Amino acid sequence: MIEDKNQQRTSIAQLGEFGLIDHLTKQFEITQQSTITGIGDDAAVLDFKDKKTIVSTDLLIEGVHFDLSYMPLKHLGYKAVAVNVSDICAMNAKATQITVSIAVSNRFPLEALEELFSGIAIASKTYGIDVIGGDTTSSQKGLILSITAIGEANEDEIVYRNGAGEKDLLVVTGDIGAAYMGLQVLEREKQVFLVNPNNQPDLDEYTYLIERQLKPEARVDVREILEKLEIKPTSMIDISDGLSSEIMHLCKQSNVGCNVFEEKLPLDPQLINVCEEFNIDSTTVAINGGEDYELLFTIKMEDYDKLKGNPNFTVIGHMTQESEGIHLVTRANTKIELKARGWDAMSEEK
Repeated sequence: MIEDKNQQRTSIAQLGEFGLIDHLTKQFEITQQSTITGIGDDAAVLDFKDKKTIVSTDLLIEGVHFDLSYMPLKHLGYKAVAVNVSDICAMNAKATQITVSIAVSNRFPLEALEELFSGIAIASKTYGIDVIGGDTTSSQKGLILSITAIGEANEDEIVYRNGAGEKDLLVVTGDIGAAYMGLQVLEREKQVFLVNPNNQPDLDEYTYLIERQLKPEARVDVREILEKLEIKPTSMIDISDGLSSEIMHLCKQSNVGCNVFEEKLPLDPQLINVCEEFNIDSTTVAINGGEDYELLFTIKMEDYDKLKGNPNFTVIGHMTQESEGIHLVTRANTKIELKARGWDAMSEEK
């Protein structure tokens, strides 16, 4: 929902495609040594010398991945960058550049796109990455945003999904489930607003959860922390579609099973309180929620002492033989088969 209260609205058609590109990208500066040429030519030119190049891309579609009735455009721009940088982090690599492509309908004035690109600019400065190109085109309805992230790493630093061993420990950064409950709060307040537009929501007690949904952060710090601890993960993935889904990806790619312990799942106190308010089981939210953009990885058992007690990490389980399957071990010491119930982009249940 775009506000139109006494705000100036400049039609994008007034600028034309190239004028629009010039206008929106003039704020981007080149800071990476590997960026030889960025925006302004037919293609960007990068030089990574001896390092390997890592590339990831994401597509965000209005009505599928975001709702502009409660997602500010500036936050959307920031989040779009963060979720792509997170994919680079999940390879144990350093993000260095992004390209940004958008398709917009004529319902979006120039000022709306300025907000979007201001969020992209803030994120690019926060993560120290260059915006080096992209594309703009029209859309029949709504907003479509696609970002491609590029990163670099030495060959021996890169971590894949397929390296987990049978006795490796399963580790997660930060806490999980908060982004999903932030979305539930926002959806509830949207429904209240639709019934009574004069109702002003009081969201102070949900601040952390809402921030985790609207402005997630990529864990760019983890690579350096692990390097200082002299730990190289055996496998790694970021938590975008839900913990259960990501665990199953690691197990499938690595041909192993897994036991995850309910009592070890790291939950923020605000999450637990709001789950009680919504009458939702916090463990269900933690393992199925998604959009936390924390990192999930495995380490060799002998590296446990290096990581033990570090506030950034929680050991939540261990890998097993593939034949043992993938299970959640409850607080009552009951084994429940873990299923992927997180986000599925192709699901018909939207």
